[in-house]
Order: sequence, then structure tokens, then C-alpha cells
Amino acid sequence: MNIVLIGAGGHGKVVRDLIVLHKNIKLIAFLDDKYKEVCKKGNIIVGPIPFAKTIMSMFPDVKFVITIGDNKVRKEIISKLNLPHIYYATLVHPTAIISPSVSIGNGTVIMANAVIDSDSQIGNHVIINTSSVVEHDNHVGDFVHLSPNATLTGAVKIEEGVHIGAGATVIPYINIGEWSTIGAGAAVINPIPANSTAVGVPAKVKEEQKMEEVS
Repeated sequence: MNIVLIGAGGHGKVVRDLIVLHKNIKLIAFLDDKYKEVCKKGNIIVGPIPFAKTIMSMFPDVKFVITIGDNKVRKEIISKLNLPHIYYATLVHPTAIISPSVSIGNGTVIMANAVIDSDSQIGNHVIINTSSVVEHDNHVGDFVHLSPNATLTGAVKIEEGVHIGAGATVIPYINIGEWSTIGAGAAVINPIPANSTAVGVPAKVKEEQKMEEVS
């Protein structure tokens, strides 16, 4: 399978190294708008993001992965490219442990030593980062990012666009509303409303966030 990575920052480097571990996957291009012209670096094409459509004509079997950690930017790029879901690959690090009953959407990347347990549902264009744990019966929406060592215990629902910080833990049956952010090391024991930032142990929604919502 030929793969193009869109996003040449730190996350892109990590996904590049993941691809090297798969003999049946070949990285053919890195696209990022920091590249103003199309050229080759070794065997890899580099160029701006709009070059994706040209690559599709060059390699009919190509698949894409958006390798940008910012959830909103990933969604914006998906919208601009306007490609069917089948053009996005799902990449899984060989050391990840995934139950056979798990469903995983297109464009999702699961990094080293991550664990996803029984009957969990992972959406499209999700990042499950290094050593994250998604326990049984979780629902993880599209464009979510779990930072390294984040833990979702049983039957947690994470809605679209949520970012869970490094080392944060969410207890069972908690819902986190769309486009919210959970700070690093937080312990989430209560539901978190949409478009909120919650930090601390136990995690609390930041007061300035509440005031913005009222106004």
C-alpha cells in the first residue's frame, strides 16, 4: 500500500517511523504547506497539501493519513480535500494490543504500546498515542486525540474533537462533550460539557471557560 502523510511536523515523524515497521506499506510522499514547491528528498516526494490530487493521478492505489496533532486542523484539511473515507488509511503500530471486537475508523493512527479493549468503537481520523489505554465499551468520536499514557476506563464516551492530555484518566461511564480539552494528568470523575477545558484532580472546568459560555 502506498501512503502519503499530510503534516510534516513531530507527529508526522512518528507515523513515518511506524510505517517503516510494516513491510507492506510504502511511504511515497510528505505533504505540508511549509513546502512551497514539489521536489524529492531521497525517494520521498515533498510538496504543498494541494499536490494531493496530483499524487492520486500518479498512484491510483494511494491512501492518505493526516499526521497533525491539532484536531481542528485535521478536520479542516479533511474538509478541504473532500475525499471519500476510503482514501484514508488506518495505521496501527505492531506493538499495539487491540481486541478483535474493536471497530476502527478510516484515517486513524494507533501508536506504540496502545491498548484498546473489547467492543470499543474508534472513529475516523483519531490519534491514539503512545501507551494510551482504551478499556472495554468505549466510544471515541471522530477527530479525537488521546495523548501519551491517557486512560479511558470502561464505557466512556468521548465526543468529536476532544483532546485528552498526557497521563489523564477518565473513570467509567463518563461523557466528555465535543471539542473539549482535558489537561495533562487530570482525573475526570464528572461529565464535561462541550467546548470546555478541564484540569486538575479531580478535573474541573476552568472558570474563565464558564464565563465565556454565559456571555
